[in-house]
Amino acid sequence: MKGEEYFKKLVKGEGLVIVDRLALLLLKGVSFLYSFVMLLRGFLYHFGVFRSYALAAPVISVGNLVMGGTGKTPVTVFIADYLMKRGKKVAVLTRGYGGRLEGEVAVVSDGEKRLLSAADAGDEPSLMAEMLPGLIVVMGSDRYQAGSLAMERFKPDVFILDDGFQHLRIRRDLNILLMDAKSPLGNGSVFPAGTLREPPSAANRCDLVIYTRSSDSMDVTKTAPPGKPHAKARHSLAGLRKSLSAELLPFSHLEGRRGAAFAGIANPMSFFDSLEENGLRLAATLSFPDHCEYGEQETAALARLLKSSRADYLITTAKDAVKIGGLINGSSPFYIASLEIKFFDSSPLERELIRFINRRGNGHI
Repeated sequence: MKGEEYFKKLVKGEGLVIVDRLALLLLKGVSFLYSFVMLLRGFLYHFGVFRSYALAAPVISVGNLVMGGTGKTPVTVFIADYLMKRGKKVAVLTRGYGGRLEGEVAVVSDGEKRLLSAADAGDEPSLMAEMLPGLIVVMGSDRYQAGSLAMERFKPDVFILDDGFQHLRIRRDLNILLMDAKSPLGNGSVFPAGTLREPPSAANRCDLVIYTRSSDSMDVTKTAPPGKPHAKARHSLAGLRKSLSAELLPFSHLEGRRGAAFAGIANPMSFFDSLEENGLRLAATLSFPDHCEYGEQETAALARLLKSSRADYLITTAKDAVKIGGLINGSSPFYIASLEIKFFDSSPLERELIRFINRRGNGHI
């Protein structure tokens, strides 16, 4: 069993033998020490022992408490789009996870064109740059340095700090916490005995909670930090695009045609099921490893898939599309299934966005 799979087994606590339980006990000891370190770190930042820095424009932080995905990218894109439609120049500051240049300070997009490939910048920064023309994206482990570079070169009105909840070195004007409504605190334990990045009490730092993967009827009040507003949202496939920045087409656009779907994500079967739930007829599917780097071997496999299935088109996720780029042969139609965040009521978020802009004296939205 691989290390990652064994870790997931321990965290779930199911089917553990004596050796597993001893390993989990050891992890819980380390978890206790790590929790203390994270609490102390938060305390030292709060009281100014560790210095935090203010950027020259207002900052919105979007992050989470639990390791893994809670849908940060769609939420970041939603917020950036909301502000840009109101005339604001927006710059996203991100680390660039998974890219060859991870940690280095570099401009992914200058708002006019993407300057780095997904291989260099990572999936999410490249995806945001492609999805929102006009969005500035700067990467770097030192977000203050990245923000300073963005301010010097582009003079943005607003910064969005991607995956910034634990990045206390940057002061923020609006602190948004994302929580998975179905598992808001993971297994309740801090890493390495669980998936929490820091103790649950850290949620009190936020100004607003967005519960993702929620339903309108779901009761989230038990895990909401006291006195903090919250909004509920879900991710759904909104339609099709021929490129990441192209107009959205309805799924009915492919009615009567058979497709071949592929994906290199954590749960490709869920993606394939969603396509069929939206009325697409899939002649074949192909799964690649999560965070797959596409090259000649993968594109050859897709060509064989098309030929053997006699499909009329290829379809994939936005995260895969941003990496595969021009490798797809243009002889077959290629579509991207657009995943978007849909709020049951976005007014709590919109109120906080308006307050945040006005609080920094940056004009009215």
